[in-house]
Amino acid sequence: MPDRKPVVIAIDGPAASGKSSTSQWVAERLGWLHVDSGSLYRALTAAMVRTGRPPETWSGAEIVAQGPRISLRAEKTSFSTLIDGEPADDEIRGGAVTAQVSRVAQVPEVRAWVNARVRQAAESHDVVVDGRDMGTAVFPDAPLKVFLVADSWERARRRLTQRLERGPTDDEIAEETDLIVQRDAKDATQTLQAKDAVLLDTTYLTQAEQVERIVALAHAVSHRPDAT
Repeated sequence: MPDRKPVVIAIDGPAASGKSSTSQWVAERLGWLHVDSGSLYRALTAAMVRTGRPPETWSGAEIVAQGPRISLRAEKTSFSTLIDGEPADDEIRGGAVTAQVSRVAQVPEVRAWVNARVRQAAESHDVVVDGRDMGTAVFPDAPLKVFLVADSWERARRRLTQRLERGPTDDEIAEETDLIVQRDAKDATQTLQAKDAVLLDTTYLTQAEQVERIVALAHAVSHRPDAT
């Protein structure tokens, strides 16, 4: 690493706004590492699901106690999530985890644990991090903060297209939109735009266009014209 402080790009936004996939692509373009804070919440949730205990009985202390089982392994431009030393990227995206991760993410002790792990990952690498409070609670001094937003219908359409690998029907989109609106309400206190964040409405942008705009901003703040 060069003798300088690593650069952090913090990308926030509500559920299904494309934070993770866009951040991953930006990291690939820059040759940096992508840190997905959501994967850590999901990994803790998956570890608790493995215990077989009813989710309504989970306490913050018990969830955080799963922390030593969770690790991140740096790949080319991202971190792979491991549970008990084994890759768990597919498991943490499964339905059982998705159904409970919002509950887990609202626990203050859990948020503190995840935030500490994200900061640790950014100590020795230039990183693109994404989540819901990266630019406010985790990296308030990040030189570039981006807040992604999109119409709830469009977010639902994108999510279903990815999940179903086909074009969803209007009825399917309507049902998914209701779920997203409910998730937005639950996450309202966590999903906050930093005052100095660049607001990027992606409703009518392709993902390639989103990435191009963020990469251009990254070059401006990182002073690294060689990053490609």
